[in-house]
Amino acid sequence: MKVIGIIPSRYASTRFPGKGLADICGKPMIWWVYRSLKNAKGIDEAYVATDDQRIVDVCNRENIPAVMTSTDCATHLERLYEVSTKIEADFYINVNGDEPLIESSAIEALIPEQVNPDDSYFANGMMLLRDPIDAYDTSKIKIVTDMFGYGMYMSRTPIPFPKGRSDFELKKFVGVQAFSQKALQFAARTKRGYLESIEDIDEFRFLENGHKVKFILTEATTLSVDTQKDLEKVRSIIQNKLDSGALVL
Repeated sequence: MKVIGIIPSRYASTRFPGKGLADICGKPMIWWVYRSLKNAKGIDEAYVATDDQRIVDVCNRENIPAVMTSTDCATHLERLYEVSTKIEADFYINVNGDEPLIESSAIEALIPEQVNPDDSYFANGMMLLRDPIDAYDTSKIKIVTDMFGYGMYMSRTPIPFPKGRSDFELKKFVGVQAFSQKALQFAARTKRGYLESIEDIDEFRFLENGHKVKFILTEATTLSVDTQKDLEKVRSIIQNKLDSGALVL
């Protein structure tokens, strides 16, 4: 089984332009993501997928393999699909380029086992929401699953609502996903649906069309960088690890 890791990174982010190249303790953000991805057991090859030459130039400088993709890719799903047409594999592991704290173990948890690569397979990572403020942060996507771990709904607002009981845990999306090529093909050829256009969450491309999305609970302690404030927090965390010797460049 061949498993490819892909880090989508575009420069023209509406909320944080060029964030994939933001400096974190002397290295660009995508370097930290790539570091964890290439060290994950079960990943055969790892690439950054981008549509911007500035990102390619930084990847070349940092010895990170990069794949240039079309500027017409509206979502990371379409960018991943384009990569899948250029690099053949059984499964494609997506790690968001704004996850510099992601652990290799959280990536390994998404590598499919006993899954037919010819099927349409899509899985997402999720973690328990630990910081209460994340419940109301619209950049942190909350998740509700059924008893078998398949997604029922995702939202930028807190779900579920505690009407009947209050002793429950919220779960949020972790930016690690696993796809078969058939699943990526479906996403690329299917139009954006009603709920996807409201919540602006790509996973609804599957959920609205009756496709199951598996959610896998991980012990990740990651923090996605969506704002300058997130970036400062990540810098502080990594610097503290470097100073303590818990992390070595």
